[in-house]
Amino acid sequence: MGRQGSVETTVPAGLPFTFGTHGFRCVLDVPDAMRPWRDRVAPREDAGTHDRDGVRMFRWNGGLHDHPVGQIQYGLENLAAYRRTGDAFFLDRARAQAGRVVERRHERRGAWFFPYPFDFTHAVHTGISYEAPWYSGMAQGEALSLFAQLAQLPAVPAAARERYRRAADGAFRSLLAGNGEQPWVVARDGAGHLWIHEYPIDPPGTSDHTYNGFMFAALGLWDYYALTRSPPAADLFDGSLTTLTANFRALRNPRWLSHYCRTHAIPTKSYHPVHVTLLRQLSWLSGSELLAVQSDLLMDDYPPPSLGPEGGPVHLAEGAHTLLRFDDGGAVTATRTLELARPARATASHRIRIEGQDVHYLLADGPGAGWYVAERYPAAYLRGEWCASDHRPARRARFRAGVSVVCRRGSDERTVTYPRDTPVHYDRRALVDGRMMLRATDGDAKGWWVPGSQLLAG
Repeated sequence: MGRQGSVETTVPAGLPFTFGTHGFRCVLDVPDAMRPWRDRVAPREDAGTHDRDGVRMFRWNGGLHDHPVGQIQYGLENLAAYRRTGDAFFLDRARAQAGRVVERRHERRGAWFFPYPFDFTHAVHTGISYEAPWYSGMAQGEALSLFAQLAQLPAVPAAARERYRRAADGAFRSLLAGNGEQPWVVARDGAGHLWIHEYPIDPPGTSDHTYNGFMFAALGLWDYYALTRSPPAADLFDGSLTTLTANFRALRNPRWLSHYCRTHAIPTKSYHPVHVTLLRQLSWLSGSELLAVQSDLLMDDYPPPSLGPEGGPVHLAEGAHTLLRFDDGGAVTATRTLELARPARATASHRIRIEGQDVHYLLADGPGAGWYVAERYPAAYLRGEWCASDHRPARRARFRAGVSVVCRRGSDERTVTYPRDTPVHYDRRALVDGRMMLRATDGDAKGWWVPGSQLLAG
């Protein structure tokens, strides 16, 4: 990749170490809404702890501390609010977070590191125990996003934009220090894959290999490349996504929650949706169908359980339905049969994967209120569109020869017959009236939903 539009930088033109790559690209032709940190928007007033300068603070062991990731993420959330509202209040608050992170930096070997000023021992993951100051690759990568976004924002004065550019360069140099000298946040594993470690542990091969922090750092590499067109940033982005795809089997826990890190392989309910979202966003930023497929697999393994405050409408066909109750481990504790003489409707509060079981609806009203019923189309299914994921670029698929496809759009249906194998693209995937459907973008089915089961991979 070239350096078109870049400004002079003191960042080295090449990388001081090697790692596995697969050809993932930094795709810059991405709508603003799909770029990093656009979906997490800070409220004007929030319940977080701040100091008198409006900087987000962290309570730990009876003290109030700076927390680089907390401050950086809060800054990015305020930038998202500024983009959405145009209110300078949010921009000022974002810059206050950036200013604190810059002010407290440690400069080592020409790189900027952002210290955690408190001792920390992880309550669950063995081996993660630090004495202050310590450093995290998650903070280093997210700082790239904050500084690079501020450096490109026209509302920021030119002199300040140049300072943010220098701050981004300083943060980026910390990701070039992969030779084990202290401090460090980047290392290679035994397979030669690059890791940006949320929790670096010496020696480097013993680190936690935390997935979400690594993916957040990869977003920062994309933001930094968007600012600088830096070839080393593109290479690190490629290496990061190569590592993620190579370790997807370790991240995934089929038909259940994904793992927080490679080392401990502990399923995590709070971070599973983060993994889904980050993989999808990285697919947009790289144009990779593979990352999109992996995001969808995680979504299907454990879909978002809540159906919102009003729940979701469930269709129950006439006939017998088995209703169940489960304990916390997924074991069945009670069953009963619901006989319906005619189709009925109920409201589900949750659509949830039970551990070791299929996806079930927790019925909130109707004859099965308080019981679970398995999702079974057409016997029991959720009406409407749920669990949607957008794809950019549109993904490739094809209709097999001789198939007749029933397409849906709202309440309309039509059948399209394909006498020969026919390529098609789709830009959205969702559960629509109980079936996984794909929205076609070309051909006779353009604009219509077609059942995913009737399409073959591109």
